[in-house]
Amino acid sequence: MRITRKAAFAAVAATSVLALAACSSSGGGTDDETDDAGINTETSINIAWNQPFYSANGTSITGNATANNVILYMLNSGFNYYDADLNLVADESFGSYEKVSDDPLQIKYTFADTAKWSDGTPAGPADLLLEWAAQSGKFNNVEAETDPETGEITNQDALDAGVYFDASSPAVALIEETPEIDGKSITMTYTKPFADWETAIAVNLPAHVVAQRALGIEDAEEATDALVAAIEGGDVADLSPIAKSWSTDWNFASMPSDEDLLVTSGAYKISEFEQEQFITLTANPDYEGDHKAVFNKVTVRYNGDPMGQVQALQNGEVDLINPQATADVKTAVEAIEGLEVESGPEGTYEHVDLQFTNGGPFDAATYGGDAEKAHKVREAFLKTIPRQQIIDNLVKPLDETAEIRNSFTQVPGSPMYDAIAEANGQGAAFDTTDIPGATALLAEAGVPAVTVRLLFDPANTRRQNEYELIKASAAQAGFDVVPYTVQTDWGTDLSNATSFYDAALFGWQSTSTAVTESDANYRTGGGNNFYGYSNATVDGLFDELQVATEQADQERILSDVEAELVKDAFGVTIFQFPGVTAWNPEKIGNVSKLTIAPTIFYGFWEWTAGEAASE
Repeated sequence: MRITRKAAFAAVAATSVLALAACSSSGGGTDDETDDAGINTETSINIAWNQPFYSANGTSITGNATANNVILYMLNSGFNYYDADLNLVADESFGSYEKVSDDPLQIKYTFADTAKWSDGTPAGPADLLLEWAAQSGKFNNVEAETDPETGEITNQDALDAGVYFDASSPAVALIEETPEIDGKSITMTYTKPFADWETAIAVNLPAHVVAQRALGIEDAEEATDALVAAIEGGDVADLSPIAKSWSTDWNFASMPSDEDLLVTSGAYKISEFEQEQFITLTANPDYEGDHKAVFNKVTVRYNGDPMGQVQALQNGEVDLINPQATADVKTAVEAIEGLEVESGPEGTYEHVDLQFTNGGPFDAATYGGDAEKAHKVREAFLKTIPRQQIIDNLVKPLDETAEIRNSFTQVPGSPMYDAIAEANGQGAAFDTTDIPGATALLAEAGVPAVTVRLLFDPANTRRQNEYELIKASAAQAGFDVVPYTVQTDWGTDLSNATSFYDAALFGWQSTSTAVTESDANYRTGGGNNFYGYSNATVDGLFDELQVATEQADQERILSDVEAELVKDAFGVTIFQFPGVTAWNPEKIGNVSKLTIAPTIFYGFWEWTAGEAASE
């Protein structure tokens, strides 16, 4: 989905057009405390979040995660955004876009004069051209290979010599012709109609900085021209270092030494970053767009313990929280005097996915290529996952109406959910824990004892509790479920250490409402398909979905996709996240959370700062 994939993914993650452009805060300052950009330099806010930022490239396979994208939402601008009712709204202070042709589908993007990077370089067509080159996969001529024992890359020399962009978007791959640049405009031509073209591609990294780093060119304009020439000419010698820079340079988990990596196009810039502790964003005084900063400083403090976030809010260490919700969390925040508290369902859903090609218990290669035996082991394991018990023990105390989610692509209550959930067969197959059925399948497969390495966030209390319930249930059928030992951080390991875990327990959070958002999760080689899952029928159905504009057709196609996932024992969905958001109204006002990413960071330009927000 371009679902934010590693936290929530993931992907997861727009009333009327937002009426207020951000103006200077009234947060207790005087005219002497306001800079030339109209920003009150004395205002600051602290926000708690559960997973640290680790990449400024939110569209790479490595960096596409809610943990990164909620921060990048405040750092960078784009052609559109979602409003509070999830309607797409154009940000004309960054640029405009229009469909100039239906046959073939052609989209023209034009950059506004106010679209600029924080180093003063204008944002322009080269930035979008670079993203097309990365996301289309057109120029990739080598893939990363890893040692199954260590996870280390074994073909680094080939990667260095070839072209490898760490990205993949089925939507952008439909743009096969090199986009045409004309002044401040760029036009993209699709090979066929595409329903979600408005959200298919966006500006991501500064092309001039990528080129400066990759090609050793100091002048920004000269570097940009060289990058455009390399892409338009398919110059492998230049595209190789460009791809390497795009893929790796913007992955950092603490303050980088090179300030060029901190260049942004939006209202904020990174000013401080302590690994695993906090990241501080400071208002960009040179930003000329409509979404200006209200708070001069926004510090996001990392704490994976939900009750720890509540305690930090009570102590005044943070001013806004949206922790993983439990009944204890809700009770605790409601007992703290003076807070604003809101609760309700969120856009993230919990699920378990299985590895198909990692040499583990669910891989046919483990059984000499016997796909049916591997399928029986997968199905047996899924029968042991106590979905209803997880909901009863961990979710219903917070939301007594909570039910099992039975769709891989639809949020409960959405127009297509009921029909797709009924058609896919997941409820009939896995709603009830079936230990005798699981035991029988393992016996048929001739593997009565199986070890399953489960990847999950070890710092997340609810995930720890889910793991214990899964372990106890699965043990009754002969599965020994053990926690995967995190190599770097669990989010990075989700895509980079696939040989080391057999199943993953995490959440997807959408970043858009696109009907094709799930494509990257289940398509062969899709950017969010970390498990080697491949089904030609599913791939063909997603091809059909790309051009389906009628809801009835979309519902039929997605029903068929999900039925294939259930038949293949790909994994199971468990529940829609319940949510609790709490904040101190003396520090921050006008908080409005979206059910997709960027969640609580939505509309930061419309936040208000109270008297207590001054430093």
